[in-house]
Amino acid sequence: MHTVDGATAGLRERKKRRTRDALIRSALELFAHKGYEGTTVDEIASAADVSQRTFFRYFANKEEVALSVQEMVESHFFAAVCERPAAESPLTALRTAVLASWDTIEEAIQSVVPLELHVRTYRMIQSTPQLLAAHLRRGAELEDRLTQEIARREGLPPEDPRPRILVAAFSGVMRANSKLWAEVADGDMSELKHSTAAYLDRIGPALAENWRS
Repeated sequence: MHTVDGATAGLRERKKRRTRDALIRSALELFAHKGYEGTTVDEIASAADVSQRTFFRYFANKEEVALSVQEMVESHFFAAVCERPAAESPLTALRTAVLASWDTIEEAIQSVVPLELHVRTYRMIQSTPQLLAAHLRRGAELEDRLTQEIARREGLPPEDPRPRILVAAFSGVMRANSKLWAEVADGDMSELKHSTAAYLDRIGPALAENWRS
């Protein structure tokens, strides 16, 4: 009986995942062709072959579905940071986490949408004031969580400024690199991985060097 119940529960979860993924793909494809403002919830639900009521079981609004893949990427990265060995220095932990999780992040994205569509969505977020504001707000929340995690790892009190300074520098590099990549990329994640490593490796030297020499 337990086996049957477990199988039924697993089937139900897979069905929910397929419905959610279908809504994400439908929404991002419509956004790419009609624009964010030009797309309605009804159109997204219809494209995914579900009702509007079903859409709202999974997402509160268009903004949430537009940012859903980015949220998945951020959650994946944060989990990777939490799994890094305690002996690693804070910057090494952040750098290693983002690079080590790259392949699985790419796989997770492609399980929902093509990488090319993910890139187009990122560009749309950057050019849509409502989405950009939400994206930046979410980024600030992630920075807070990372700051708390680094402080916990290092056994530092909340008022110690070093974790926040480090996370701010790290996040700034990630934002700058992602923006540059999205402006020219066609979905090549390997190039983003390579440039991310190169940019992160320059954090220390960039802050310490005499730029005028």
